[in-house]
Amino acid sequence: MDKFNYMQLAINLANKAAKQGDIPVGAVVVCNGNIVGTGYNKKEKKKNALMHAEIIAINKASKKLKDYRLEDCELYVTFEPCLMCVGAILSARIKKVYFGAFDNRFGACKLLTENNFNHKASFEGGVMEEECSKLLTSFFKGLRQNKEQKRK
Repeated sequence: MDKFNYMQLAINLANKAAKQGDIPVGAVVVCNGNIVGTGYNKKEKKKNALMHAEIIAINKASKKLKDYRLEDCELYVTFEPCLMCVGAILSARIKKVYFGAFDNRFGACKLLTENNFNHKASFEGGVMEEECSKLLTSFFKGLRQNKEQKRK
């Protein structure tokens, strides 16, 4: 499989999040060509601010590989990771992150390139960006429409 297949899986997971009322973000951890962890946002469902797609996927991968060090792993995620998730990525020592849509407000990948942390991860943004951006745009458009309908 290539990065587009893994990102498509992340998009499918993001759609699950949207169906449950969560922001549509999906994540896939791959180690040596094998999927070892998946996740999608569950903040609303679990009423827990820590339930980001990346955190869930990293946690599953760590359990499956029986190690928090995911040095041979790559992460595919539909939306640029936030500061919390970038911290988890560094702590897990994931070597490469591919993400779809850029997050100009809360995306933290730039932070990693501007600082000298002990652990490094490289980031490639814009993978299937249009598809990932559409997920987010349509989700928030639907939220706004629901709020307007409730006001009437």
